[in-house]
Amino acid sequence: MISMIMILNQKGDILLSRQYRDDVSRAAADSFRLQVIAAKETGSQVGPVKRIENCSFLYTRHTNMYFVALTRSNVNPALVFEYLFQKIKILKAYLGEEFDENSMRNNMTLIYELMDETMDFGYPQNCAVDVLRLYINLGAVKAVQEQETSELTSQITGAIDWRREGIKHRRNEVYIDVLESVSLLLSQNGSILRNEVTGQVQMNTKLSGMPECKFGLNDKLVIDRDNYNNGNRKRGVEIDDCTFHRCVRLGKFDADRTITFIPPDGEFELMRYRVTDNINLPFRVLPAIQEHGTTKVSINLKVIANFSDKLFSTSVIIRIPVPRNTSKAKIKVSLGRAKYEPEQQSIVWRIRRFPGKAECHLSSEVDLMPTVRKKVWSRPPINLEFQVPMFTASGVHVRFLRVFDKSGYHPNRWVRYITRAGGYQIRI
Repeated sequence: MISMIMILNQKGDILLSRQYRDDVSRAAADSFRLQVIAAKETGSQVGPVKRIENCSFLYTRHTNMYFVALTRSNVNPALVFEYLFQKIKILKAYLGEEFDENSMRNNMTLIYELMDETMDFGYPQNCAVDVLRLYINLGAVKAVQEQETSELTSQITGAIDWRREGIKHRRNEVYIDVLESVSLLLSQNGSILRNEVTGQVQMNTKLSGMPECKFGLNDKLVIDRDNYNNGNRKRGVEIDDCTFHRCVRLGKFDADRTITFIPPDGEFELMRYRVTDNINLPFRVLPAIQEHGTTKVSINLKVIANFSDKLFSTSVIIRIPVPRNTSKAKIKVSLGRAKYEPEQQSIVWRIRRFPGKAECHLSSEVDLMPTVRKKVWSRPPINLEFQVPMFTASGVHVRFLRVFDKSGYHPNRWVRYITRAGGYQIRI
């Protein structure tokens, strides 16, 4: 992990440093000064990572200072840079947005305390400014009362550092977006080669106080348990590969599949999931393409919307590939607009609004230019792009959202479903 953090001025002099492991020394600053700062590599096209004598230097710049992390291990650079950026953010919160070399020298004790609290033995720890301010204030640790100890400990360990107390909203509301991306790969004979749905649940919470929320989907394991207990015959969806925001209590989910959490204030992603069985494909595509010698190709395409006639799809784009030596194409469509676009080597059919249960047709006669060398057309797949509001290809839907707070208010809840195309392809 990270062996040392150094902060240098524009001349390469060390303003302060903190050593977390003993495999590097302050003498490494000389190497950085000579090979990076003196060589004027910073700010150039050279990346912010330099390896000198089996030691990696990862650095970023703020005003006229360099924040440098040193390591001899094979560390994840994204993690190191995230820590450096968070470190600068913390210093901005304590010293001001435009802190400089003088303000750093005047607050050495504070900065060393922050360096000790945000990293332990080279591993990044708590970098939440709101939590750090509770017990680090201008270099002096606040006296913590005994009744506050448990609360402070829970926040230091990251239990609820994503939400502060005392939040108040005039109107308590929760907005839930279930966003799905459906992927399909269909063979020439109509068999499904790949079919899955990846989804995410986005929330925007405007709730007062410290509410506890209980969120429920039509998860097959939960539905089957309820059916067994109550004698119902409801059908659930088999949800796989669930990943959650860190506010979710994973112990409760592992025990009884209930999603319980204290939400952050504002927008956040509650969870991601994947579904591979019993997927409702929003569109069915029936292509018929014939090659007439080397001079002409006829294309007939029928697209059927499988979702309810009360719904509609927007921004539908269908790309039908044509040979490279296409000269022109005569196209007729029953809905929308279509034209041959040479830069995409395809006929692009755009439909602004596609009603549910509707059938749309495209027919085209494609003229080909004669070529010296005969080359077999590879026939790339047809690609679809679309967006269907209030429809989920997986069948996932929100069963309930319960909000529990001391004040007992009843928030308004809004749920929206959107299904988009991932890789929706039909081979021809």
